[in-house]
Amino acid sequence: MLVEFALGNYRSIKEEVRLSLVASADKRLEDSNVVTKELGPGVRPIRLLRSAAIYGANASGKTNLLRGLSAMHDIVVNSSDNLDELPVTPFRFDPACLNQPSWFEVICIADNVRYQYGFSATRHEVINEWLYSWPRGRMQVWFERSRGVAPGTSRWTLGGKLTGDRQVWKRATRPQALFLSTAVALNSTQLLPLFNWFRECLRVVVGYREVNPEYTTKYCDERDRSEVVDFLAASDLAISDIRIVQKRTALDEEVGSKQSDATPVDVLVQHQPEGGEPAEMDISEESDGTRKMFALAGPWVDSLARGNVIVLDELHDNLHPELVRFLVAQFHDPAASPYGAQLIYSTHDTSILTQDLLRRDQIWLCSRDERLETSVFPVSDFRMRHRDEDLERAYRAGRFGALPYVRRSRRPLSDSD
Repeated sequence: MLVEFALGNYRSIKEEVRLSLVASADKRLEDSNVVTKELGPGVRPIRLLRSAAIYGANASGKTNLLRGLSAMHDIVVNSSDNLDELPVTPFRFDPACLNQPSWFEVICIADNVRYQYGFSATRHEVINEWLYSWPRGRMQVWFERSRGVAPGTSRWTLGGKLTGDRQVWKRATRPQALFLSTAVALNSTQLLPLFNWFRECLRVVVGYREVNPEYTTKYCDERDRSEVVDFLAASDLAISDIRIVQKRTALDEEVGSKQSDATPVDVLVQHQPEGGEPAEMDISEESDGTRKMFALAGPWVDSLARGNVIVLDELHDNLHPELVRFLVAQFHDPAASPYGAQLIYSTHDTSILTQDLLRRDQIWLCSRDERLETSVFPVSDFRMRHRDEDLERAYRAGRFGALPYVRRSRRPLSDSD
């Protein structure tokens, strides 16, 4: 599970920002929206939120916050593969920041152990890297790394609790690679749970219309498509079944070759009108909203069953507000999410800003100041006028900020406009 994410000097984010999923002392929606995560014998459990919603004006930095988590994920998973450049972009509106590293940090729980892991890096070099763990409730320093005096060198602190071929991993770590990724590539079993949390449990989708249906298609083809059908049926999309049809090219027919994993497929969805015969349609003929729900179905079903973390930009895009509410509520249902799956999403849909769906500590706001710097803060930082205050009305009235300031255009519209 994700406990906290922090970053700095990344795109529109200059100073440190932190997104925390630690639940406040508020007891509202305790049984549904909060999960108490056990951390082993003798270690105090931690109360974590099952979801976090991020609001803010366009160009306020919502996407950049999620991009930062995506960049961290990609660097951890891929940095041992001889990357020429790391996907980091410093804050552009202050010349002093352009040659400084971007930095990233997560606190997460993997295999019931809490980890605090982070690094700072430029496009061409990892500057700092650190990992602390709490396997028995007390902090252990597993490693710390900083840039050495000579170009391309590092200074190291390898804690006594870090086991394995530590010196081999240290020598093998290139300047633009992470020690974590390198050690796992060289068979570190101790660091594997943290690495696998990034690789398998953290799923980040950032960017307009970038929800890919391939995952759901593969899920239907290789696993239990009935789970996806049930999910779509619960969404009231009038889909009664799904069929995956492998496409065969002329060459396939001629030589009788077997289908490969890369072979394109058709996704056919079945509709069953009352009292009529079922009819099939290609998924491409469906509405944008239906196609998006199909693309989300596989990751949603799988993540809820496994306890993964889904990070999604613009959740509301092409979806009715009730579908957005349905998707979020899935993560708040302990029966649907028995292992504490988490959802982090940005949205402009204010209709779900209700205290029967979200706690105040689940609502985060992005704001941009005159220096074009992004700040991030939770609604729980604000004093409520009364316990049951309408959150949507308060937000739209500007009580929390993070709204666009729309002014009249300086140029009047002409008849030709």
